[in-house]
Amino acid sequence: MDVTSIGWLTLPLAILGGAIRVSTPFIFVSIGELITEKSGRINLGLEGTLMLGAMAGYGVSYLSGSPWLGVLAAGLAGTAFGLVHGLLCSVKRVNDTAIGISLIVLGTGLAFFFGKPLIEPKAPALPSISLGFWSSVPQVRAASDVNALFFVGILLAFAVYVFLNRTGWGLMLRTVGDSEDAARALGFPVLRVRILATMAGGFLAGIGGSFLSLSYPGSWSEGLSSGQGIMAVALVIFARWRSINALGASLLFGGAGALGPALQGVGVTGYYYLFNAAPYILTLAIMVASTSRAAPFADAPGELKLHR
Repeated sequence: MDVTSIGWLTLPLAILGGAIRVSTPFIFVSIGELITEKSGRINLGLEGTLMLGAMAGYGVSYLSGSPWLGVLAAGLAGTAFGLVHGLLCSVKRVNDTAIGISLIVLGTGLAFFFGKPLIEPKAPALPSISLGFWSSVPQVRAASDVNALFFVGILLAFAVYVFLNRTGWGLMLRTVGDSEDAARALGFPVLRVRILATMAGGFLAGIGGSFLSLSYPGSWSEGLSSGQGIMAVALVIFARWRSINALGASLLFGGAGALGPALQGVGVTGYYYLFNAAPYILTLAIMVASTSRAAPFADAPGELKLHR
């Protein structure tokens, strides 16, 4: 069997492996945004948080020699940015959308400025778990390498589901997001809950950024995110604010993003840029489908600004 035949036979596995790699940051960012939106607040600044987390994670990994310390640093950087967003949006008559866009500019600017010295150095990468031990085909073994953060993301999706639906704190968060008046009547600290939810969302978005710089593509550059923070907001809407759905939607987005590289790997180079645009086309399609007149944002938290 020639190399071309092997390539076509392994194409589905290559797309699956690529989907897992591409979806991992989406899982963390989308679930983080889901937590934030469940409190009735939307954070459009995730692109800035993602870039800041990628830069911080790469820098700390390079300086410390430990990629897991880099992941922690990325999460803490995202938490700090979430705190800034939460505090600013707590001021009366401040628009969540405007603050989010401002933080995109601030986050990417800070990442670019402090990340200039990190473009050339090589930081230790996050470890992968090889699931292709059963095959002797190099393409299969390469496609079967799965980063440990992917499995953490799966556990996270189920943990957030249990948190939101089976715990008192989850009930408090959902009440704050559905009706501020009802939450205040019950004595819930609305502003504190929203700030903490935004910080939690920032922490997870920062971890998603660290995956980009420490695993796939595995380097620091100024064009690293390619709009994934913005796409994650559309993904949450598509997932109907459910963490298990967000996991599946992330894999769908990941599969769309992996289609171009997988086809290029088997020699299909025509329409390369069109295939690479698949995630963005999917985002537009989801936004159009999710805003139908029949049931616009029927599952959205009541206090979410896009629901008003």
